[in-house]
Amino acid sequence: MAINLRKIISPLVSSLFLLSLAGFISPKAKSPKHVLIIGIDGLSVKGFQEAKTPNLDKLFSDGVLSLQTRVVMPSVTLPNWTSHLTAAGPEQHGVTNNNWTLGSHELSPIETDLEGYYPSIFKALKDENPEIKTAYFYNWGNLINSINQKYLDEVGFEENDGYQENYDKAFEFAKASKDSPFLIFLYTVHIDHAGHTNGWMSKEYIKAIEEADKAIGDLIKKMKSEDVFKNTNFFLITDHGGNEKGHGGLSREEMEVPWAIVGPNILKDQKFQIPNSNANTASVIATIFGVKELQASAIGKTPEGIFKK
Repeated sequence: MAINLRKIISPLVSSLFLLSLAGFISPKAKSPKHVLIIGIDGLSVKGFQEAKTPNLDKLFSDGVLSLQTRVVMPSVTLPNWTSHLTAAGPEQHGVTNNNWTLGSHELSPIETDLEGYYPSIFKALKDENPEIKTAYFYNWGNLINSINQKYLDEVGFEENDGYQENYDKAFEFAKASKDSPFLIFLYTVHIDHAGHTNGWMSKEYIKAIEEADKAIGDLIKKMKSEDVFKNTNFFLITDHGGNEKGHGGLSREEMEVPWAIVGPNILKDQKFQIPNSNANTASVIATIFGVKELQASAIGKTPEGIFKK
C-alpha cells in the first residue's frame, strides 16, 4: 500500500509552526542571564598573587583580570562595597564609614529610592525586569546596611566569620533559579579579619585566601553538575588591600586591588590595563543584563575591552 507522505508531513509541520507561535518551541530563545559575584573582603594584590588559588586561577583564566583596579576613598569596607553595588562613590551614595545606617549618617545620599537608600544594582535590575532573582549572602553584620532589602529575594547571614553555609545557600539559590535570570552576591570577611589579626601577607592571611579558594572550587563543581555554570558570568571583587594589620590609607597596597570577570561574551585579557574603578562593577553588571541606564548620579561606567563585540 502506498503511503502519502504529504498527508503525514503537512499536518506535522503545521503543528510545529503553531507550537512555535505559542512559545513552546523557540529555536532562537536565549538562555537567561546569570551573574554570581564572589566578594572577598580585604583581598590584596600581593595576597592574590602569592596564595595558591588553583580554583580562582582556572575560573578566571579565560576572562578579564585587572590587578590595578582602584578603590574609592576611604579604603575601608562599607563605602567600597556600596560603591561596587551602586556605581557611585561616597560623594553620591553618602556612605563614608563602616557605621553608616539609614537612620544615622553624616552625608545624605545625593538621590534615593522611596525608602531613602541610594539606588543599588538590585533595584536597577528589578525595575527593568521584576522576574529577575536576586540574593545577598554575607557574614559581616554592617555590610547590608546600605542596601535596600526590598529588592532582594533571599538574604543569608552567617555569624562568626562562617561562610560555608552561605556558599551552600548560594548554590541552592542558583540551582533553583537556573531557568530565570539571577544576580547573586556572595561575600566573605574572614580574609580581612585574618589580615587585621595577624597582618596582611602573614601565613594566616594567606591560608585564609586558600581556604576561600577551596570553597569556591567546591561551589563551581556543584554548579557544573547542575548545568548552571555555563550561562553564568562570574566576578571576583574586593574592597581594599592592606598594610601590616590595617587599611584605610592611600598606599597602593590599600588602594589597588584585584578585579576579574569571566563568562558569556567576555574577552580574555589576563593583564587588563584599562583604568578601572570598583564603582564600575554595577555598570558592567547592568550591561550584562541589558540595562542601558542607571540612576542619574551614577559615576560608574563599563570600560572598553571587557565584552566581545
